[in-house]
Amino acid sequence: MKRHLISAADLSRDDAVLILDTAEEMARVADRPIKKLPTLRGRTVVNLFFEDSTRTRISFEAAAKRLSADVINFSAKGSSVSKGESLKDTALTLEAMGADAVVIRHHASGAPHRLATSGWINGSVVNAGDGTHEHPTQALLDAFTMRRHLAGAPDGGPTHHQGGGDGTGRDLTGRRITIVGDVLHSRVARSNVHLLHTLGAEVTLVAPPTLVPIGVESWPCEVSYDLDSVVPKSDAVMMLRVQRERMNAAFFPTEREYARRYGLDGDRMARMPEHAIVMHPGPMNRGMEITAEVADSRRCTAVEQVANGVSIRMAVLYLLLGGAVLEPAAESAETKAENPNSRTEESK
Repeated sequence: MKRHLISAADLSRDDAVLILDTAEEMARVADRPIKKLPTLRGRTVVNLFFEDSTRTRISFEAAAKRLSADVINFSAKGSSVSKGESLKDTALTLEAMGADAVVIRHHASGAPHRLATSGWINGSVVNAGDGTHEHPTQALLDAFTMRRHLAGAPDGGPTHHQGGGDGTGRDLTGRRITIVGDVLHSRVARSNVHLLHTLGAEVTLVAPPTLVPIGVESWPCEVSYDLDSVVPKSDAVMMLRVQRERMNAAFFPTEREYARRYGLDGDRMARMPEHAIVMHPGPMNRGMEITAEVADSRRCTAVEQVANGVSIRMAVLYLLLGGAVLEPAAESAETKAENPNSRTEESK
């Protein structure tokens, strides 16, 4: 693992599989009565959020606390940022307080990279979403969810919750993933395209022409404008939220027209293969990109993705801050947290 996690494109296949396998071990901690490991005791993780967030911020906070780290939550609203303080001065303040890791979400694409390469702080930087650029931990939790459902069986049939394996050690070779909707404004789509390609999946983007980014032909994926032709061949269909707050023009005629052509309803879901899953990074615009019928169906993994997000973010923090003690992923994270003889929180 490198010192920072800025882009999904920075991860090799082995890096990605190591994170996914480590997250499987972290997920077992969530099943215990006491959901804590002593791994990062004495370390400080700062959640530096310049944009609103529910799932990502709470997920990183839960992940750090389950690893026994001290957590400082920083929100731009109500801070000196609203008085005009620069990112540099905020970073220098965090460095003076001894931050070992900074999890940053920022409205400007490239802000996490600037923070990681500036020399302002010595800790690790994790990109929790920057503008319309990337959101690597979201792509990792999406891949983790897909692997649990799709990678355990050679035919791509259902696994994990239906009695198969969890996919440990595997990638997503040969799986066909469709990402639908507002690709233009989506950092989730960009990170997923890079990571899923690295893991061997075949990715197809489906969107109105106005919501397809310039230069998409250089991305490692296919592009289609016809959802109905792609759905029957998809192992997973990921619906993206239409980001009205980033739109300053009319990208499609009406919401009704968008829902008709690019929304996922019960009829389209019925044409998906039997083992295929429906994904959504949240928050959902119910009735627009996804109907309530689909969102609440057993094939939709949106809530599962939130739970998996904590496990993935535990794995990322563990590998960045405690990675020196990580032996092969098959080893128990519980017993190898500090040293082979360390006692867990439960045994104290």
